[in-house]
Amino acid sequence: MSRTLRPTIQLAITAIFTPLVTVATMIFSIYVPSTRGFFNIGETMVYITALLFGPLIGSFAGGVGSMVADVLLGYSYYAPATLVIKACEGGIVGFLGRKRPKFSSNFQWKAFTFAVGLVAGVLLGYVGSLYYSGTVELYLGIPAPENPTLIFIPPEFWYALGALAVLSVTLMGFAFEPEFGWLILVIFVGGLEMVIGYFLYQQFFLGVAAIAEIPINIGQMLIGLIVSIPVVRAVLRALPSLKAS
Repeated sequence: MSRTLRPTIQLAITAIFTPLVTVATMIFSIYVPSTRGFFNIGETMVYITALLFGPLIGSFAGGVGSMVADVLLGYSYYAPATLVIKACEGGIVGFLGRKRPKFSSNFQWKAFTFAVGLVAGVLLGYVGSLYYSGTVELYLGIPAPENPTLIFIPPEFWYALGALAVLSVTLMGFAFEPEFGWLILVIFVGGLEMVIGYFLYQQFFLGVAAIAEIPINIGQMLIGLIVSIPVVRAVLRALPSLKAS
């Protein structure tokens, strides 16, 4: 990943990706009335930015971009927490994304990748089927339309997506890149900070039933994971200088 970008280039990238985080958070969202489940693709852009450009850019773009989206969407009471939580999330993912633990063999890496892929797939199928199934409201565009598009997502969709995630990660780890599981764990750690951060803010500052939001935030992290990692790998294949710079 990017390590020695000049300050002017870092500033330019930050100026581009901070509003991209804002737009990604605002432009597409799904709400499930029956469970109050909600997710957008803002998490995806936070992870992409952090993994491509490191902790400083990831932290600033994640925190400021997400905070601006909260303000523009009318959730100003979340803005201070979002600034801190998403900045920490982007910083964690960007920092750990540059690290690699040392395993003694490729087999250990492959086993590690399979294990984290299995956890991600099972969680995706479980959380998705419980909290993001049924008739959902799809909002697309800025500003969001007053009348959403209604679509039906069966639980089987999430089971299939979870199974596909396990198979894809396993194939990647065993056939192409044994260390692939590290990126998944990196996002898990960053996402865990996000889940805990919002839980504490909702519980102690907003006084709402924060426990109910935990699986919903986990679901948002998982969606960000399964979208961001393929995008990052594709960008690095197309622009290998990002990895070497």
